[in-house]
Order: sequence, then C-alpha cells, then structure tokens
Amino acid sequence: MTGGFPLADLFARLDPTVVKGLLQVAAAVAIALVVVGVSRVRGLALEREFSVALVRGFVQVLVMGSLIGVLLSVQYFWSWLILLGMVGGATWISKNRGDGLPAVTRVSFLSISFGAGTVIVAMTLTGAIESTVRDLVPVGSMVIANAMKINSLALDRVRGEVLSNRDEIEAGLALGAPPSAVVTRHIQTGVRAALIPTIDSLKSLGWVWIPGIMTGMILSGENPLYAALYQFVIMAMIFAAGGLTSMSSSLLVAEHLFTDAEQLERLQPKDSTTDAVE
Repeated sequence: MTGGFPLADLFARLDPTVVKGLLQVAAAVAIALVVVGVSRVRGLALEREFSVALVRGFVQVLVMGSLIGVLLSVQYFWSWLILLGMVGGATWISKNRGDGLPAVTRVSFLSISFGAGTVIVAMTLTGAIESTVRDLVPVGSMVIANAMKINSLALDRVRGEVLSNRDEIEAGLALGAPPSAVVTRHIQTGVRAALIPTIDSLKSLGWVWIPGIMTGMILSGENPLYAALYQFVIMAMIFAAGGLTSMSSSLLVAEHLFTDAEQLERLQPKDSTTDAVE
C-alpha cells in the first residue's frame, strides 16, 4: 500500500470492541446533535455550550480510558494526589457558575474539598471504600463530581437569590438588621434547590432507575443483593458529600457578600460566555 492510509484499513486494525464503541458513540452524538439543533431553532443560545461540553466530554473520557491501565498500576499514595487533581478540576468548572460572587474560586475549592474529602476519608477508614487505587479513584471521582454539580447549583441559586432580592437585603441592613439575618432565607433557598436532584435520585433509586454501578456489578457476576446494598452506599455518600458541600459553600459565600461596614458587595456582572467555555 502506498500514498495513504485508508479509513477502512484503520478500522480493520482496531479491536472489534473499539469499533463497536465508536459506532455507539456516533449514534449517541447524532441524538445529542438533535438537541443542539432544537436549541438553535428555539433560540435558547445553548448550542455552543452543548457542543463544547460534548466534545470535551468525549476527549476527556478517551484520555481517562487510556490512562486507566496506568492509574491501576501506581502505588496507593498516588490515588490521593489524583483525587486532589480532580478537586482542582471540579473547582475550576464549578466556580464559573458563581461568576461574579466574591472569592468564588476559594469558596468552591474549600467546599468541594470539605464535602467530598470528608466523605471519602470517612468511608475509606470504615472500609466502605477499599484502600486500593482500583476502588478509591473511581468511587472518589463520583463523589467529587457530584459535589461539584451540587456546588454549581448552590452558587448559581444563591447568586440569583441575592440579585433578585438585593433591594430587600439592603433595606434590612438599613434598618439595622445583621447581615446573617437578612441573607439566611436566601442561603437556605439555594441549599434546598441544589439538593433537589440528589434527593429525587434517592427517592427513585431502584424504582425509576437502576444505577450503573449496580448494573455493572450484577453483570460481572456479583450477588445482586450485595450490588444493591453497595449502590445505596454510593448514593448515600453522594448525598452526604453534596449536603456538606452545598451548606459550606453557601455559608462561605454569605460571609463574603458583605463588606467590613456590613454593606452588600456589588456583584460583578456574569460573563455570558463563561458557561460556554468551561
């Protein structure tokens, strides 16, 4: 063969399971592109964010899949550094949802570290997560990812509450009310809203949906009852990490919302392109 490398020859060299996976990806992308098209037609202005997220997710999961073999061969100590790196990535993504809030990057890092870290360490010490790279990194990544999502929701909702109720908050301050009193209700609203998806997932667990970990364990030959119990453990960890993250995030944000003179900080305008480039 000269002068080229035909696509058909490339597919012939690939593992059949990889080819099958690529075809499945093509089908999934086609469905996702329908959503992008509908977004454009309806004027939702989300097609750029959808497209960027789709491409980033595909590239990132490919890279992670390629690195899995290396990750599973490293010493246990490195798994904690890997998780710390994941917390850093989660902070970078999540803080954009609270763009304009004071000290949002520091708040996001501390909150995700506290929420996810507390749960991961506690469950590792109790043996719920085995002290191996094979167990700690995948399970820890799920806990961190969900803490990130809940932190994003909390930041976005708190920011919206403060902007929508700025006049009310400033009126309370003018009447002599302490900052904590005038902002508590709005902080509570943000925390509750952030936890709704996780609470609904717990309510529907085993009824509306069968999670991936449970399905994978059953398909690999694990006892179905044990698979169900372990899946509940994972969901409980996610809920605990999310609750700790959202509450600490909201409280920390509240502390930074006011100046030393107990005046409400002027929030910076949120960049409309921020979400699209996360």
